[in-house]
Amino acid sequence: MHFGGAMFFTDYSMSAPELARALEERGFESVWAPEHSHIPLSRKTPFPGGGELPRAYYDAMDPFVVLAAAAQATKTIKLGTGVALIQQRDAIQTAKLTASIDQVSQGRFLFGVGGGWNQDEMEDHGHRLCDPLQAGARIDRGDEGNLDEGASGISRRIR
Repeated sequence: MHFGGAMFFTDYSMSAPELARALEERGFESVWAPEHSHIPLSRKTPFPGGGELPRAYYDAMDPFVVLAAAAQATKTIKLGTGVALIQQRDAIQTAKLTASIDQVSQGRFLFGVGGGWNQDEMEDHGHRLCDPLQAGARIDRGDEGNLDEGASGISRRIR
């Protein structure tokens, strides 16, 4: 079994290089950085953890930037997006980002992807939230089609 650490990296948290080095020194396998492009003021979707949305969700830095910094400060720890909200990103730019970070980290990048849970955030990117069970069934059957409907809660580790 492998263990990793995850953190919303912000301007007031421990830095990604500091955490990655500390985890690597202690024998952890990986460090993970989640993402939210923004948190809309409308807040239609309640926080899945209950209560108020933690401040770090509003202030999260871009996972590719912080993981690239962590890659330069470490030698062996794997670096993962946990999760990258791919429907909110341009496909070609995301492919270039993932290839670039995998290259600069010497093959240590883990690409965790998902659809997210925040309806407002997705709508701001031109997508809509759908039932994760329906999306999962469509993916498991190998159906082709427009996955822009979202795949909330579905995450695949690609390597």
